[in-house]
Amino acid sequence: MQIKIVTIGVYGFDESSFFQALCDAAVDTFCDIRSRRGVRGATYAFANSMRLQARLAELGIRYIHRKDLGPTRAVREKQAAADKATKTAKRKRTALGEAFIEAYHTECLTAFEPQSLLDELESDTKVVALFCVETAPEACHRSLVADTLAKTFNLEVEDILP
Repeated sequence: MQIKIVTIGVYGFDESSFFQALCDAAVDTFCDIRSRRGVRGATYAFANSMRLQARLAELGIRYIHRKDLGPTRAVREKQAAADKATKTAKRKRTALGEAFIEAYHTECLTAFEPQSLLDELESDTKVVALFCVETAPEACHRSLVADTLAKTFNLEVEDILP
């Protein structure tokens, strides 16, 4: 099975453009890698788990949740500390801090078996979207997961931006 990986965050999209971007990229499997599957505020309510899953089902896009790929609270706190030190708002972040990257690799990616994700996919899977919230992939752990998958399986990765 040769698949393509796309990454997408919710910030910067409205509901219509978010789902249109998934359709334009021909996503057939949506992999939610958030540890907490809710987003605060009415603007992004469509990305809350139940609403998101219902809309994806309407579009014929399979949904899987890989909580094991979501950063733990301790890992998130490393990024929060880096953001505080640089006075960067979460939604304005353009890169991950080194402490976050190191902790995420140690706590999440070390135990991650990339083949386990591929084994979870249906045999007709062509395009998998790795999803979290940040706009810039470089500011989100989804880029670390995508990089791991790309290197392990020699896969193409495309970042979908608003």
